[in-house]
Amino acid sequence: MKKNALVAQSGGPSPVINASLQGVIDACLSHNNHIENIYAAWHGIEGVLTEELIDINSQSRQEIELLRYTPAAGAIGTCRYKLKENQTEDFERIIEVIKAHNIGYFFYIGGNDSMDTAAKVSMLAAEKGVELVVAGVPKTIDNDIGDEEFTIIDHTPGYGSAARYWAYLVQNVNEENRGMNVSECVSVLQAMGRKSGFITAASRLGDPNREIPLQLYMAESHHSLESLADNVSCQLRRTGRCIVVVNEGFDVGNLGEAYDGFGHIEYGASEISAAQVVVNYLNKVGLPARGQVTGQLPGVIQRSVSIHASKVDIDEAYQVGKKAVHIAINEGTGWMATILRAPGNSYKAVFDKVPLEVVANSVRYMPSNWITKDGLDVTDDFIRYAMPLIGDGWPDIKIENGIQRFARFDIKFIDKKLPDYLPVMFRYL
Repeated sequence: MKKNALVAQSGGPSPVINASLQGVIDACLSHNNHIENIYAAWHGIEGVLTEELIDINSQSRQEIELLRYTPAAGAIGTCRYKLKENQTEDFERIIEVIKAHNIGYFFYIGGNDSMDTAAKVSMLAAEKGVELVVAGVPKTIDNDIGDEEFTIIDHTPGYGSAARYWAYLVQNVNEENRGMNVSECVSVLQAMGRKSGFITAASRLGDPNREIPLQLYMAESHHSLESLADNVSCQLRRTGRCIVVVNEGFDVGNLGEAYDGFGHIEYGASEISAAQVVVNYLNKVGLPARGQVTGQLPGVIQRSVSIHASKVDIDEAYQVGKKAVHIAINEGTGWMATILRAPGNSYKAVFDKVPLEVVANSVRYMPSNWITKDGLDVTDDFIRYAMPLIGDGWPDIKIENGIQRFARFDIKFIDKKLPDYLPVMFRYL
């Protein structure tokens, strides 16, 4: 007997999250001997809880194909709703929705928190005797899922595009700094990454020959405002200008932090940014060069701009989505599709699977041997690792009437079969 499939997204988006969504959809359509209908939860697990499910089968093929070049998560929505152990009502509700709509396959696109949720849903369904296959699809621009040996996942879909964004940004900022350094001697940029420095590190990909006076302050380097100021002063004495990239989690003291639904610091909503503190501090202590220190805060732009997306990243995000469906059909429940790297000097991705429990809540940091001894740069080993991920050429962005054309689904929910439900965390608002 054929079952229905449900796909949902969770957490912060990426430039290629919809490529993974398209991969899941296309693979489900190709397995029509197992899968009857495909549903998408509107705004992630929240849509599952509220029974707001979109009929994907009724969407036009044109809109589905546009997913590959549509950034962020606007097509079906995402959320930061944290399912905690004690939220038994929420977990029971998920199972009720799955049973009510004859869902036999659940695909969850997200990061480590999402893989933890997927693992819990898989185990709960098994405990209750519900025939449900749960598969995870990895996603995060931070590249902080897995282990530092890179045996769980080599890199996450979304990271290559964020890395490409930063490589190009540094190149362009350098041109500005070259021209304006007599009045704006230091340019400070802030990259995403709470506790891991993979995105900050990617800035070096814009200058692999180390010709730009660039300093990288990754979270793992453990520098302070004082050491940063000393390093910048030394650079100014040598070159008269400097470009500084700091992790959003760079320790500058109290930022008036705001927190998201997962309990993580949401730096974009906090009272002040690390970059602004660095700018203020450097201007206050004074520098051995003419001009001011200025700052830029790209924010969520680095994860939601399609024009900088890596073609390698797009293709891999699509393929790992398809792989998740293949695993679900042939291997059963409790797996996440993963991307590994084939041995050898030339880059080649290999798609495989890992248990959801292994990925759940895993955290990966920049390996210490990829950071230079002074903590201001990355080694050549990191460049060799990351450079293939940004790819060559530009993505095939669709243009209509001079502006970008993104996927737009017809957001009409299928008929509900259960009483209305208020998710547990909404009851405290």
